[in-house]
Amino acid sequence: MSVLWVVLGFILLVIGGEFLVRSSVALSFKLNISKFVIGMTVVSFATSAPELLVSLKAALNDAPAIAINNVVGSNIANIGLVLGITALIGTIGVDRSFYRINWPVMLLFSIGLYLFLNNDNQLVPWEGSLLFVALLVFLFVLIKRERKSDNVEEVDETLAIVSYFKIILWLLIGGAALFYGSEWLVEGAIDVAEQLGVSKAVISVSMIAIGTSIPELAASVIAAAKQEKGISLGNLIGSNIFNIGSVLGLTSIIKTIPVTEPQILTRDIFWMLAFAMVLFPLTLLPKKYQISRFKGFFLVFGYGIFIVLVFVS
Repeated sequence: MSVLWVVLGFILLVIGGEFLVRSSVALSFKLNISKFVIGMTVVSFATSAPELLVSLKAALNDAPAIAINNVVGSNIANIGLVLGITALIGTIGVDRSFYRINWPVMLLFSIGLYLFLNNDNQLVPWEGSLLFVALLVFLFVLIKRERKSDNVEEVDETLAIVSYFKIILWLLIGGAALFYGSEWLVEGAIDVAEQLGVSKAVISVSMIAIGTSIPELAASVIAAAKQEKGISLGNLIGSNIFNIGSVLGLTSIIKTIPVTEPQILTRDIFWMLAFAMVLFPLTLLPKKYQISRFKGFFLVFGYGIFIVLVFVS
């Protein structure tokens, strides 16, 4: 029965995330917000909603290991699994902004999270506030930089003519799906962990992390199959930054998140840092400014090793 709740939770998170994104974008058009700003801010926050709800629910349910490892595992999955599978379908080009701002900022957020957690084995409100403010500063700088370029985020323009009734209906559906999806997923995952005799950290860094990354994976695979520029390295880098800055930042502001599972700091977070760091040389060697199928296989293979080690250890 616990597995059923986990599966239903996954499904509701995907449905809720989709409805929340659509309603948020449609409402932004009604408020005359530009396509560029919608793509950079509204969509990014909306797609982080599943991770936010799961982490917040876990923290309030006294399951801090799930709250932290949901983000750590999701960041690993975004690079190892999502980016890897997408590259296997088709080579991904790397924009120069990756080297100038996106990758350095992701690395700074990742290292900052490690230092905060390693300092006193918890993420307290002032640290969460610092992460969230840093995210807002990053968005401000990014929007200011990108406004001067022609690199505009693709946003579905058909949502501009959606009625207010539909927007409200989508918001209600999305909110309810995310709320119940996060509740069922967290409670089901805790039960599954107890039944399998593994820690909550193991379940959250693997099963829950993959589940909350399903929307990004689905969008990436569909875009790659259609040979569209619907997904890019920058999108996934941005998702990892949002996961740390908004998900853990906001959650820890509401409630301090303690480190209750030692492997979070002795193993999992180092894998997150390793996947973040390996991207830099991977985009330069042997061929510059692209992630080829071979590199995609390397990322997926590395992710497979991580999952095996998580369960074996």
